[in-house]
Amino acid sequence: MIHYGEVANVPVIEPFEEYCSEYDQWFDENRFIYLSELAALRHFIRADEWGVGIGMEIGVGTGRFAAPLGIGVGVDPSPRMGEVASERGISFVSGVAESLPFRGEEFDFVLMMVTICFVDDVKKAFDEVYRVLKVNGYLIVGFIDKYSFLGRTYLHKKEKSKFYRYARFYSVDEVIAGLRYTGFNDFKMIQTIFGGLEGITAVQPFRAGHGDGSFVVIQALK
Repeated sequence: MIHYGEVANVPVIEPFEEYCSEYDQWFDENRFIYLSELAALRHFIRADEWGVGIGMEIGVGTGRFAAPLGIGVGVDPSPRMGEVASERGISFVSGVAESLPFRGEEFDFVLMMVTICFVDDVKKAFDEVYRVLKVNGYLIVGFIDKYSFLGRTYLHKKEKSKFYRYARFYSVDEVIAGLRYTGFNDFKMIQTIFGGLEGITAVQPFRAGHGDGSFVVIQALK
């Protein structure tokens, strides 16, 4: 049973509200990039005879990742995106990463998919994730490594982007340091999205580690 709290005066992320349809359409126009990232995330969602457990995505957006990954609950400050996520079968909750509207130890796993670059306070966000995870629960963080080819490209062009102009990019070492400081351990890591986006014409395989792929996924255990 998941218990929802109350969130007052939740801030709205204006670009995601205004360009919700454009954001969602990107996944159709860049299908193989999307599917490559989705495959990497799916690698870390454990399944056993009881299923994948109770999961929640922070920054669920329009539900493009939560829905196919079987994640039933999504948190986001954007009502418009929440409407689309709800249409995809996600139980949408208005909220922000730094103040999750849930009781402690509610979830078996939490996903943050390209969310940390839009979070105001990453430390508070990780603290909140740690609080709502069950013992031996795990966090999956998917992000663009700021030192990767794509990370450097986005940094160079961020002022021209509707979405990434507000983003802060992190290196793998910075993310690991933040997770370790919070109390997470037993880190596992894979990477995908190799080379420029225009050259991706099929689903790319993922491989261990980081440094070659622009998209990195870290699993961290509570």
